[in-house]
Amino acid sequence: MQFANIGYGFMTTVTPWLSILSIIVVCVLLGYTGATRWLWSLAGAAALFGFGAPLSLWVIFGIVLSLLTIQPLRRLIVTGGIVKILEAMKFLPTISETERTAIEAGNTWIDGELFSGKPNFKRILNESYPDLTAEEKAFMDGPVEELCRITNDWEVFRKKDLPQETWDYIKKKQFFGIIIPKKYGGLGFSPSAHSAIIAKLASRSSPLSTTVMVPNSLGPAELLLHYGTEEQKGYYLPRLARGEDIPSFALTEPGAGSDAGAITSDGIVFRGDDGQLYIRLNWKKRYITLAAISTVLGLAFKLRDPENLLGKGENPGITCALIPTDTAGVVLGRRHDPLGIPFYNSPTEGHDVVVPLDTIIGGPEQAGNGWRMLMESLAVGRGISLPASATGGVRMATRVVSAYAAVRKQFGLSIGKFEGIEEPLARLGGYAYLMEAARRYTCGALDSGQKPAVVTAIAKYHFTELLRKAVNDAMDIMGGAGISRGPRNLIAHAYMGVPISITVEGANILTRTLMIFGQGAIRCHPYAFKEINALMKGDVAGFDRAFWPHIGHVIRNLSRSVLLSVTRGFLLKSPVKGPTAKYYRKISWSSASFALLADIAMGMYGGRLKRMEKITGRFADIFSWMYLGTATLRRFEAEGRREEHLPFVHWSLQYTLAQIQQAFDGLFHNMGFPFKGPITLWSRANSIGSMPSDKLGREVALGLQKPGAERDALTAGTYIPPDTNEALGRLENAFRLVYEADPIAKKVMKAVRFGELAMDRIDRLAMKAIDAGIITQQEAVLLVVAEEARTDAIQVDSFTLTEHMHQEPERSSVRKVA
Repeated sequence: MQFANIGYGFMTTVTPWLSILSIIVVCVLLGYTGATRWLWSLAGAAALFGFGAPLSLWVIFGIVLSLLTIQPLRRLIVTGGIVKILEAMKFLPTISETERTAIEAGNTWIDGELFSGKPNFKRILNESYPDLTAEEKAFMDGPVEELCRITNDWEVFRKKDLPQETWDYIKKKQFFGIIIPKKYGGLGFSPSAHSAIIAKLASRSSPLSTTVMVPNSLGPAELLLHYGTEEQKGYYLPRLARGEDIPSFALTEPGAGSDAGAITSDGIVFRGDDGQLYIRLNWKKRYITLAAISTVLGLAFKLRDPENLLGKGENPGITCALIPTDTAGVVLGRRHDPLGIPFYNSPTEGHDVVVPLDTIIGGPEQAGNGWRMLMESLAVGRGISLPASATGGVRMATRVVSAYAAVRKQFGLSIGKFEGIEEPLARLGGYAYLMEAARRYTCGALDSGQKPAVVTAIAKYHFTELLRKAVNDAMDIMGGAGISRGPRNLIAHAYMGVPISITVEGANILTRTLMIFGQGAIRCHPYAFKEINALMKGDVAGFDRAFWPHIGHVIRNLSRSVLLSVTRGFLLKSPVKGPTAKYYRKISWSSASFALLADIAMGMYGGRLKRMEKITGRFADIFSWMYLGTATLRRFEAEGRREEHLPFVHWSLQYTLAQIQQAFDGLFHNMGFPFKGPITLWSRANSIGSMPSDKLGREVALGLQKPGAERDALTAGTYIPPDTNEALGRLENAFRLVYEADPIAKKVMKAVRFGELAMDRIDRLAMKAIDAGIITQQEAVLLVVAEEARTDAIQVDSFTLTEHMHQEPERSSVRKVA
């Protein structure tokens, strides 16, 4: 009897908890599967029936169900009330016209999938990962190779300009017309080819790549192609393609850097004595690449029309125009010195410059549309120029440092065999694989006509940041050979120039904290922008259409994040089988937790969130690394799942997940959640990844120190001089010889260890080894030649005092390239 009472007591205590647990499980499963409202209603009714609920609960259930499912009733009572509360609280962020233009520029691509919490990897894997056309490959192998050959980077730095031969060849082979269609005399190449060209030029000389990059990026040609009149296109584009006109584009001012909307340059519309309309311009710009030698200046300014002569009001707004630089009042002739990197970067001023109205890009109809032009152009350009030059720089650093680590010896060993060197060398290899993957994947989207503004911002920020890390690692490995400037030094100029790429086209701090997530949260979120628009218009019906699906979106991601955290992502089905399957699951798991946390942050902070830049920066990191990891997976599939690439694939993806994890940890620690206990449990369960192991890093580092297809594929697109008298040609030759001679050297050193030979200089030791029958004559020759090449390759430059004093030429006068 006593045991029966105990059992009854236990059951009466446990049964309610089991019931609650079963309700939670059902709710999580319904949320995970994205069940319809009718399934939720049916589950609610079943629960009431199962618990024998009284009539009063059924009545309440019926009222709630009616309020949520009968649309006119829901809008009138529930949604209308929510709208009034949000308006009174000023909860959601207001969006200025310039912010709206920036958000609406471009479109959403797979970034929308990653923000959804449930990315469709079948769609993602079907996105283009293109190769170059036969014509584009021929251009890479011909003119691009030749341009690299005739440009000596040390001489460019020493003379602070490209040689005249290089300028002439750039014009002759239409390098300024890469993006200009053939019908206007340009090359008409794809974004992929544009990117590949810049990446290869960057591996030779950063001033060279910058000079070619800028006219094909945000500037007159790009703006004319999309917004110019046919007359403007017909006149300017052929001249730009042939290099008859040298373009520049002036946007930045002393008071308007990242906040480009704050420009004070102005243009006033007036009617001339001849009855025609003109614009009187005044400006003061700085940091304008190629301005000092430009013949046509693209100018962004605020247009004013006091007499409303254009019929667009007194302040049409930011406008873009093309100004011939020989126009009276245009001031050129000075030059900035950006960290000693000798590309033309200059200030320019305009004082009462009078130009016809048809200098506006697109004609008078486009007056006031300049901000949209700039934002839409940057939505594409950010994904090409700087990511390409950064990729070229990292590939170059990887190629140089991997060879140097094998050739340079200390304590009788190649330094690449030391674990302290293996660690940064592995990072270089991982970065190189990941960046090339994301470069080509991003360009694939641009090739197909996409304009994914958030993705290109991710590319600009992370590629340039990874370049900074890679160059620092390269300098650490190179040591004294990295800091001693001269024609033998292949790293120092990249080290000097890194901050430039960090700064331009949107400073990296701004890009990370405001653009990637600040704009991404609105642009890529499936409902947020619709809700904000509806609130700003007072549109209850529009808000209703977005708000309730948004609630379902939150419930689904909450359920997915909980279940995937508990099961370590194994509930998910990977779209592929094999060694990379786990990464698809983890990125999908990351997406669910990211989407949920993003909604929680928007719910907790409302409009204040965009000013909480430490929080938005961490969200940007998660979002970005999900994209970079996805691109890495796409590359592995596109290239035929090459087994020899697996160490690089694993390292890149594990590094990616570790960055995601670090950002998640920062959010959990700093977001100020009200319920610490459950959040702590969630944060511990949401352990997505950790840094690559030492063993994996060693595989990557060793793979880089072997000549052959694997290393060549990783650094493909790097310019390698065939001349062994040039720095990289010399280093590559020594690397190959040392690798070939290594088995011979091991036989000789083994004989030394066993006392068969006495230690001596390598040439003498080789002769002794021949006499002792340890190696052949042919092997001895290879051993000696390899040692001579190795010794030569590790030398650094030095100068006489007179030479050093006169390395820097007198300040050259600015000249124009006709």
